[in-house]
Amino acid sequence: MANIITYIEESYNELMTKVSWPSWEELQNSTRIVAVASVMIALLIFVMDFLFGINGGESTVWKGVLGFFYELF
Repeated sequence: MANIITYIEESYNELMTKVSWPSWEELQNSTRIVAVASVMIALLIFVMDFLFGINGGESTVWKGVLGFFYELF
C-alpha cells in the first residue's frame, strides 16, 4: 500500500513541477489546426468516394474502391 501512495505522490509532483503545460492560446491554435485538417480530410474522402463510386444501381460497372470493399463484406 505504501508503494501506491508513493507512486501517486511522485506522479502528482511530476505533473505539477516538471511537465510543461501549453498555454490556453496554444491549445486553441492546436484545436483549430486539428479541426481544419479533419474537415479537409473528410471532404477529400467524400469527393474521392463520390467520384470513384458514382452509384447508378446494380448495373453500374464501377462502384469505386469503397464499393469494392463493401461487396467483399
